[in-house]
Amino acid sequence: MAIRSAVFISSGKNAWSGEILDISATGVLVGRPENWNGLTGELFSLDMLIGESLNIHVEARLARINDEELGFAYARIPENKEIPLWNLLGGYADRLEPYSA
Repeated sequence: MAIRSAVFISSGKNAWSGEILDISATGVLVGRPENWNGLTGELFSLDMLIGESLNIHVEARLARINDEELGFAYARIPENKEIPLWNLLGGYADRLEPYSA
């Protein structure tokens, strides 16, 4: 799901602000922040701020790096954030392909 939203990425003493470019049920694509120094395979905390009221916190492994983007794969989604994430993605899917019985 293409989306433009804020994300805060952290690992240990390092932290970056960035922008979500795309979100899915398995991970998130983020614009590469300035001064990025993470490596593929490392674990990061992501705080994704979607809209005015939805904050989804997950742990994710850096799966892909290029000059402009970072690809993260979810490693752990807290139980209380699963439903909001699925609702976000499911609502988007319903707008693309409305359900009809």
